[in-house]
Amino acid sequence: MSVIQVGLVDTTGALDARLVEATAAALNVQVIRDLPQYWNIQATVRYLPDPKAIPIGVWPVFLVAKLPPGEGGVHLDKKNQPYSLVIGTPGSADWTIDASHETLEMLVDPAGNRLQTSQAIEIAGSDVRDAPGQFEYLVEACDPCEANQFAYPISGIAVSDFITPHFYDPVATPGTRYSFAGHINRPRQVLPGGYISFINPQSDEVEQILFLGPKPILRNLGSASGASLRAFVDGKTNALVFKARKPNRDLSKSCKAHRELIEAAALRRGKSFKF
Repeated sequence: MSVIQVGLVDTTGALDARLVEATAAALNVQVIRDLPQYWNIQATVRYLPDPKAIPIGVWPVFLVAKLPPGEGGVHLDKKNQPYSLVIGTPGSADWTIDASHETLEMLVDPAGNRLQTSQAIEIAGSDVRDAPGQFEYLVEACDPCEANQFAYPISGIAVSDFITPHFYDPVATPGTRYSFAGHINRPRQVLPGGYISFINPQSDEVEQILFLGPKPILRNLGSASGASLRAFVDGKTNALVFKARKPNRDLSKSCKAHRELIEAAALRRGKSFKF
């Protein structure tokens, strides 16, 4: 299996270059150490310092000041190769979770059209439960657990939790991991702040359940159009998700403290060498 190369690059010029570089290193650990435990993917992530020089074969994740109106983070270039756009906000490190989210989803489903058939679901009060029938789920590895409170740290960088293939199992079984960080505890569960998209065979249209408020709601997005299913869904959903998102201040604080310790240790170590 060939190794996919991903590059993280800041186009804003306003972000801390050391944080961008540290984020690329943390994402590299995530896609080498964590992701292959459940998904058959071999990839690396590196920091690209120049947004105008993207090496051939690299799938870039661009940190941008804003997204085009009505568009999500996933795109395909002129050769139908994937790339992602992530809003990078100066003064906040929450964008590292979004960068992780887009990187993982791009690797799990590069074309943005991967569907997985599994048990149907429905809203039951303030939760989501299984229902009769089957849906074709769009495989978006981070959406059901995407809220900032479910992120986890790697070397002082907050990264996104992600589902495992067992998320689509027919029934729950003891000892099974449904998301890497363990926040999801049964198949097809949608956590607060997350959502799930699917094609309902009864209508042949794209629907989704969003859990962005006190209880989940069902939306009908209609017939899909555009470059991919994921681009279609993200374009209609990202603005709602960003509006409802809440920062994880405790994780941000602990990650910042961790990074400061790492940087201080690196400076001390650098002074110990003679050259």
